[in-house]
Amino acid sequence: MKKFSKYIGALLSGLFLLSGCDSGLLDIDNPNQLSTKGFWRTEKDVQEGVNACYSIFYRLGSWHRYLHWRLDLLSDDGYSMSPMVQTSDWTKFIYADYNHDNNQIEIWKTAYRGIFRANQVLTYAPGIEISEESNKNAYLGQAYFHRAYNYFHLAVLWEEVPVVVELQNPGDQPRQGTLKEIWDLIESDLTEAIKMLPEEWSMTEKGRITKGAAKALLARAYMQQHRWQDAKDQLHWLVEGDGKKYYGLMDNYADNFSEFTENNKESVFEIQFSDALNGAESDNKGATNGHQRSIIFGLAGIGFRDGLARPWVMEEFKKELTADGKLDPRLRVSFLYKDLATDFPDEETGKFYGKTWEQGKWGNDVYYRKYSRDSYRTTEDRHCPINFRVIRYADVLLMYAECMNELGETQNAYAYVNQVRQRSHMRPLETAYPEIGNNKELFQKRLQTERALELNGECVRWFDIKRWELFNTPEGLQALIDRDPDYKNFVVGVSHRQPLPSSEVLNNPNLHQLEGY
Repeated sequence: MKKFSKYIGALLSGLFLLSGCDSGLLDIDNPNQLSTKGFWRTEKDVQEGVNACYSIFYRLGSWHRYLHWRLDLLSDDGYSMSPMVQTSDWTKFIYADYNHDNNQIEIWKTAYRGIFRANQVLTYAPGIEISEESNKNAYLGQAYFHRAYNYFHLAVLWEEVPVVVELQNPGDQPRQGTLKEIWDLIESDLTEAIKMLPEEWSMTEKGRITKGAAKALLARAYMQQHRWQDAKDQLHWLVEGDGKKYYGLMDNYADNFSEFTENNKESVFEIQFSDALNGAESDNKGATNGHQRSIIFGLAGIGFRDGLARPWVMEEFKKELTADGKLDPRLRVSFLYKDLATDFPDEETGKFYGKTWEQGKWGNDVYYRKYSRDSYRTTEDRHCPINFRVIRYADVLLMYAECMNELGETQNAYAYVNQVRQRSHMRPLETAYPEIGNNKELFQKRLQTERALELNGECVRWFDIKRWELFNTPEGLQALIDRDPDYKNFVVGVSHRQPLPSSEVLNNPNLHQLEGY
């Protein structure tokens, strides 16, 4: 459903500018540009303000480009081959310039732009007459979610960041919050969102935030803090409670990464992309509504080859066959690699962008396949229309199993991992790995692999690595290095978060640079 994304593309940046002057002589409305004073008056204004929050997803520092880069290539299942040295270095824990645009400033300013827009809705919407109370709640609930969502990325990337919950004026110097304060803010906002959001939207509004999306994100935030019971309580609604009727696993794993099967039952939170508008990346009318993931991670000569997958995940797939003795079908969906047609003899030549594997150009590289258009195009572009599934129900099931295991319910946790495995024709976990038994540590170790197989290339691996604190023991760090040599640069106690932008620290005496930088 692409109608909703068209609403976003039509927004004008002028709708969201604040007037910074109170002087009577200078407080003159520009007839060619809407001011805050002239905008926040009607329910339509509130709706457009909420839509402006969604438009953040289409910015360079969000899902249009750099969140894919930062989250996947920083993890141990991906790495950068970008000729832009500093951009590549930031995925290797090498930070020479704390004001580097691509993996630092773009993501930072996009997140705070999203927070600013959410704060506007939360500030002005309560004072505007809304036709129905349910509509007002839905507007506010979406704004609470968006503010929390932007803070979630700030929390997992920087941790101690400025707290901004009210509208700011030029020259304001917000204080720096502790990581706990940021998590508390996220929890508070999502709790409010859950109270206000609908469980589902009409078909024309598919893609808007639902109660299930807010619960899943809140559970993810709790899990990052090791608050297992709180996380399980939120996930229960989706897995066993009233929300279960909305969600399930698609029969075909590949349907989660295709533009022809979007907003399906497995989607809990999905970004709506489209190639209907192919302008530049901006807030202007006609700006792009697509994303660049498929081209920046694309095969050399077809895409930019800026981001590749580490081979260990591909090799992990081959360690266990399906119940009928075949390779895991998720492998063919996840990666493009030299032996793909050999491993899957029914793989059509056209699945390689109309070409056979070009050994001289692609060699032994392993490319991410999810969200590519190799089955029906010969190249990629900057306006990929495939919706990005931020949270899938398969992820919810695996998170639920992780919480249960952490709470000492290991035997009960098997059932939820098995639901995910069964879709790919894998044997039950207890049959394939009977040595795990009721051992919490062994179950967790296997679950880490299960998540890599199911969710590789979906921008969640960095959250997992941080949550599991894999880098905090010599053995754990060495295992990361064995899978991804970039982790040789990882400094324990420092590299689990990136430095604050120097420009922010220099301009705000209430901020201090993070320890170790």
